[in-house]
Amino acid sequence: MFLRALLGFILYLYCLAVFAHKASDSYLTLKVSATQITGQWDIALRDLDYAISLDVNDDSAITWKELRSKHEAVSTYAFSHIQISAGGTPCFIKPTQYLVDSHTDGAYSVLQFDADCPKQLTEISINYTLFFDLDPQHRGLLRVDYENTTHTAVLSPTQNRQKIELARIKPWAAFSQYLHEGIWHIWTGYDHILFLLSLLLPATLYRQAGQWRPAIRFRPVLIEVIKIVTAFTIAHSITLSLATLEVISLPSHWIESAIAASVILAALNNIYPLISKKLWLVAFGFGLIHGLGFANVLKDLGLPQNMLLLTLLAFNLGVEIGQLAIVSGFLPAAYWLRRTQWYRKVFINLGSFLIAMLACIWLLERSLNLKLIN
Repeated sequence: MFLRALLGFILYLYCLAVFAHKASDSYLTLKVSATQITGQWDIALRDLDYAISLDVNDDSAITWKELRSKHEAVSTYAFSHIQISAGGTPCFIKPTQYLVDSHTDGAYSVLQFDADCPKQLTEISINYTLFFDLDPQHRGLLRVDYENTTHTAVLSPTQNRQKIELARIKPWAAFSQYLHEGIWHIWTGYDHILFLLSLLLPATLYRQAGQWRPAIRFRPVLIEVIKIVTAFTIAHSITLSLATLEVISLPSHWIESAIAASVILAALNNIYPLISKKLWLVAFGFGLIHGLGFANVLKDLGLPQNMLLLTLLAFNLGVEIGQLAIVSGFLPAAYWLRRTQWYRKVFINLGSFLIAMLACIWLLERSLNLKLIN
């Protein structure tokens, strides 16, 4: 049973390494007037290359010349996977310009277009299917600007249709959307998960004579876990709010590199404990950095300015719900296994070592802009 658990843990870490890169997203912005829609669609070149082979000479680098030669193919492919309609009648989409832009995770093809609709625009519907047949994790981040209001939505395989009433704001729908995105982000934010797990791995133990010993009672363990999780929550909530409100602004690659470094330090501390008590202070300190990472996700999603505080609260609440679900699953299993040599010597030492090595790869990739894991 322990061998199976260990093997499962190693496979889990391997999967994290494979999926460590930023999830596949595209950014669709629509500016709507009474009779006209102008749009911009940013699509990652790496995703387009996978779908329609942009890298003509297979040198793992997509040049402007290669992209320019594929403009028609890119346009045909992209616009065959989206439909915009008004009052049930499709709008005619006409590409106007092709550009390239950089996001935090690489180069993007920028498609600018106009959408002519036969009816006056009081509501629009978007049907989005880009890359869903190739990558079920892909999402389209939609932003619709109309007069003084902003509507946002996340388009996914299970929610690929959005109907937007332009003059009407639905606070509950926006709250629900950002709550879901907060939960989803923490569950797919593998660096955040591994940082938290690195702090929680020794929570069911204590140090004595240079050795890990199993905790005798559950109550002190629970209190320690609550302290760690609460400190992490308070810290990342502070910087998430400050960065989202643009009080703090740091380059994304600095933040992501610092997050990877925090995972390394937390994991190595389990092998060579410099701090074995008051780990909640470590959780608070590094939680400030992780909050900046959460804020980058919110910036990508695009917070509606007319419901800024509501959606900020919803996203943060979603992160906490997702986080509590992870801790609720981890703590009983760790407490049950705490007396075994496997947990104290293999899961703590080998598991922490593997986490540290994985985070080292992330740190190199993020700080030096390398791609060590495909």
